[in-house]
Amino acid sequence: MIFKAIQFVAEAHSDQYRKGTYIPYIYHLMNVMKTLIDLGCDEEVVTAGILHDVVEDTPVTIEEIELLFGKHVASIVNGASEPDHLKKQEDKVTSWKERKQHTIDFILKDATNEQLLVICADKLDNVNAIRDDWNSTGDKIWERFNAPKEDQAWNYLLISKALEERAKEFGRPLSDLSKRLSSTAEFLK
Repeated sequence: MIFKAIQFVAEAHSDQYRKGTYIPYIYHLMNVMKTLIDLGCDEEVVTAGILHDVVEDTPVTIEEIELLFGKHVASIVNGASEPDHLKKQEDKVTSWKERKQHTIDFILKDATNEQLLVICADKLDNVNAIRDDWNSTGDKIWERFNAPKEDQAWNYLLISKALEERAKEFGRPLSDLSKRLSSTAEFLK
């Protein structure tokens, strides 16, 4: 299933790069996969980690994910995706901040442990990439994003806090991963 997912995203995300770079997008997905494998997550969680952005960033639908990878993987991917993207709306109904607040609320109230692991691995890789690019390019990095540094900081710091809160319920490995995210996100303060 993991290799099938890698092949699937390699095709679906072909010609896509990390924001403002020439790094193929699949690099991010492989980092998320590695994090989840290193935590000892099962095949379905790792597969969902590989697929977590395919519904948001490509024409692929959640129904296709369910058909190809099963209901459980699709439910994890569903939890890691913003609602506007799941509906494949051309015009976003909600603002950037509302979409991010939805993710924070979902983390705090409804997300399963498996969804939280994928969300946390995704955010950890994003924050690592932002920090590394910021270290080499400085504040110019913020020009890449749809929201300014202050809003990015608000988003990642609240997500970190929400994940640490839920980790109290689920324990390890989420607690270890959420602490890594919080520590990494400190540079945004």
